[in-house]
Amino acid sequence: MTTAPAPPARAHRTAVGALGLLALSTGALESVVSPTIPLLERELDMSQSEGALLSIVLLVTGALVTPLAGRFGDRYGGKRVLIRLMAVVSVGGTVSALAPNLPVLLLGQVLQGAMVGALPLSFVVVRGHLPAGESKVAIGVVSGLFVGGGMVGMLAAGPVAEQLSRHWMFALPTIAVAGATLLVNRLMPADPPGRTDGAGIDWPGLLLLSGMLVTIVLAVALVPEAAAQPVVFVALALVSAAFVTGWVRVERRAASPMIDLRMLARPAIWKACVLTFVICLGTAMAVYLVPQLLDERGDGYGFGASATEIGFFLLPGAVAATLAGPLGGIGDRRFGSRAVVATGVVMMTGSLLAVAAVHTEVWHLVVGKALIALANGLCVTALMTSTATAVDRQDTGIATSLILVSRVLGYAVGGQLGGALLTAATPSGSQVAAESAYVTGFVIAGVVTSLALFVTRTLPKGVTA
Repeated sequence: MTTAPAPPARAHRTAVGALGLLALSTGALESVVSPTIPLLERELDMSQSEGALLSIVLLVTGALVTPLAGRFGDRYGGKRVLIRLMAVVSVGGTVSALAPNLPVLLLGQVLQGAMVGALPLSFVVVRGHLPAGESKVAIGVVSGLFVGGGMVGMLAAGPVAEQLSRHWMFALPTIAVAGATLLVNRLMPADPPGRTDGAGIDWPGLLLLSGMLVTIVLAVALVPEAAAQPVVFVALALVSAAFVTGWVRVERRAASPMIDLRMLARPAIWKACVLTFVICLGTAMAVYLVPQLLDERGDGYGFGASATEIGFFLLPGAVAATLAGPLGGIGDRRFGSRAVVATGVVMMTGSLLAVAAVHTEVWHLVVGKALIALANGLCVTALMTSTATAVDRQDTGIATSLILVSRVLGYAVGGQLGGALLTAATPSGSQVAAESAYVTGFVIAGVVTSLALFVTRTLPKGVTA
């Protein structure tokens, strides 16, 4: 007679608090680049296209690491994988802090990108130690604290970079990440492995998925130079298509696939991925364009703001995004993801188009960015929580990682599109982009975001996606 395994220990509030502190710290480390891109462009002699690349390189690694982290967390336990992942993030933050030039800083950002995989691992831990009724709200709170860390990073990055140096704006949150990781390791109970079938890791599927994501992101990164390098751009597109075809064939035959295509084909999953991509593409264009417009010194437009001022101007948006995390989780539980996402999409579309039409005062950008951040937080959190609870517990990590990969790709495409627009609209020998590029960017973002309504209306009306 076999004995049933004991249920996992319930996490105490202090353990959940440590997990929240880790989310806060990683969010701060992730966000320090955004408000300081104009400063970094000047100090490291970067073009606006290179600035856009710097803003997404962390997300590129996230796209590669997140599915693997989610699958390993489902298989071996979320806490075990999370601690190891945070060690890589701490190394990356240290490299970024010590970086003397752009190539080394890019390397540090690549290593830091592992932090994106921390969220699905946190969700694995939460579902493993909390009852189902509490896990939705807890997931929303952890997501909100991650965004709240972004608020801290945005607020502190400018003053730290200007008063101390750009090196310290990476070093301080890295120290916080290392300390929070030690607390989680000490306080959070170990969650049992979720897989007991004995199947090995789907390495062919993992390699093909990695190749697919890398080539897609490289193609996105070349968008600003597509006209100058059409052969390279087309070659990357063809290679990416080959990776997609090979990956689908391998996953269909694998005994234990990296990503179960049957799960990906479920309406609750693929619709959430499509919605997340579209919504984050629109958000990313605003995230890139607003700081650039605040820093701009054009004739009759732009405000010539410093990095510190930009951080303060972005603060209301970070506060709104922080509140959107728990609100999105509560709203999904009470009203269903369809109502929450539809509300967010309408709010974001209206805000993007309003900023395109009116941006002559700082408060126009501050209010617009806050509404965009609130809408994005509501949408992504509702999609995340509904997806996390729509699958079996042992598939929580991989399911939520698919949403995060969609988020990463949306941000990558949006950021690069914004950079391409500004680069194309900057005359040779000038550092000032035409105002029409900003208007065009905000309009494109608004129109693309509005397309999400066609998918949103097909979601079920109930309280689950």
